[in-house]
Amino acid sequence: MDAGPVRRPAVAGSFYPDRPEAVEADLARLIANVEPKRTPRAVVVPHAGWSYSGRVAGEVYGRVKVPALVVVLGPNHTGLGPAGSIMCRGRWALPGGDLAIAELLARSILGAASVLEEDAAAHAREHAIEVQLPFLRRLRPGLRFVPITLGSGELAFCEDVGRAVAAALGRLGEPAMIVCSTDLNHFEAQRISNRKDRLAIDAILSLDPGRLRSTVSEHRISMCGIAPTLATLSALRELGGARAELVRYETSGDVSGDLDRVVGYAGLVME
Repeated sequence: MDAGPVRRPAVAGSFYPDRPEAVEADLARLIANVEPKRTPRAVVVPHAGWSYSGRVAGEVYGRVKVPALVVVLGPNHTGLGPAGSIMCRGRWALPGGDLAIAELLARSILGAASVLEEDAAAHAREHAIEVQLPFLRRLRPGLRFVPITLGSGELAFCEDVGRAVAAALGRLGEPAMIVCSTDLNHFEAQRISNRKDRLAIDAILSLDPGRLRSTVSEHRISMCGIAPTLATLSALRELGGARAELVRYETSGDVSGDLDRVVGYAGLVME
């Protein structure tokens, strides 16, 4: 029986280690152990190289009990493929073991969305989803996931994706979690990025996709994952009753000491 395509690692050895033992050693160091753990509806985590953003992601993942089904939304940095790309079958190879796509859930989302296409090209060289998967696999070996890469930050486009994700999750008879992969403002001085990032974080905490879209546009915040974040907020609005908490914020400058051109990273949990 055809098990479907295998997506090979694109950034192992650069954004995170390419040897299984090194991956596990890094994750043991990065993932905080916070009790009690809970399964939130969604998390927001950064996707830079682990040496820069891994401790922010690890603070989030260390609070989470990862369910068996996860939808991972990320931006399209490469420009490959359609504006809305979902893989519905196959596996993603990672150092130390593969993770399988949740085909039934993926096809349920695809069937509910007007802007998504079944596609592998947008995922082939994209890092934003890949760097999350070793965290998720460590916390829930054998989980199945749905990868969705978004290349349009138009509000209506992202709301369509969010509604589709919410509709599919609402039909499930088991818990599932949305992982939203985004960094915040890019390549400005620390003092400027801190201000811009706070505006974006406050908009995310409001759980209002329209407010986030207008805030990012008005203040020229170069938030690469605006599309997956808008889609996540739209899904939460459909599912109802969510609240958001900022877990950790820092910039690349807090790691490297270079405060002239920083990238912002935030980790949030939505329940």
